[in-house]
Amino acid sequence: MNVLTALAGFPNAAPLAGLDRAWTWSLGPVLHFAGALTANGNRLLQTNQRGRHDEDLARAVLAFARRHEETLIGGGRPIRAVRGFSAAGYAFDAVAATAPAVHGHHRAQNPDLTTVTYIVFPAFATEVSGRESLEEAQAQYRTMLSPAETGREAVPFLKMSFDNPRTGGGSTNPGRALAYPRMLRQEIPQLEGASGGFVEWENRTGEVWRAVWDGEWVLSGAEGERRGMSLDDVLDFADGTLLLS
Repeated sequence: MNVLTALAGFPNAAPLAGLDRAWTWSLGPVLHFAGALTANGNRLLQTNQRGRHDEDLARAVLAFARRHEETLIGGGRPIRAVRGFSAAGYAFDAVAATAPAVHGHHRAQNPDLTTVTYIVFPAFATEVSGRESLEEAQAQYRTMLSPAETGREAVPFLKMSFDNPRTGGGSTNPGRALAYPRMLRQEIPQLEGASGGFVEWENRTGEVWRAVWDGEWVLSGAEGERRGMSLDDVLDFADGTLLLS
């Protein structure tokens, strides 16, 4: 298919100033889009914004994605991110890209375009591991990261499992599953007094840590075991493992 022709046919389509072979379009006053062709012209890098429309941010994201397109979309991963991005007025430090099977955009009106479209968005380096399964990438894109919200805060990558005999709470999935960092902070304090309970988490770099209560707080992981920490120390440590860039 001719991607450029498809772009030019979108509602309210107009060339994106300052970037060649790139267009903007919108659906009403809320949804705003911009897209740029890849180097070979056969694929579309698209960025979406909901609410506030910042064309400068869209242009910066697309230009960065085009410079790093081989890393972002060439490896066959459902979601990837490249560090080193910056845009005035924003704290984003990376750009992420999701594969067609993750986002499903254009599927209703133009399914042929879906297969060659990669959604790119401003991100934080802590959010994407590059090891996500298709299902995990779909959960990140559709639920957890809110990639179309330009004012969003970072949601560091976290997979966790837990069991708490005292409260009866625990994860039902086999192994560790994606979770919000606030859930980790919520469940760790509940371990106090819970003999046999644990909270285990994995960060973006693949490090795995486990917290238990054994009359005192005990942390174990790749660096060995730590004992005698305060609860605040445990929570600060957990936060730090998720913020590793």
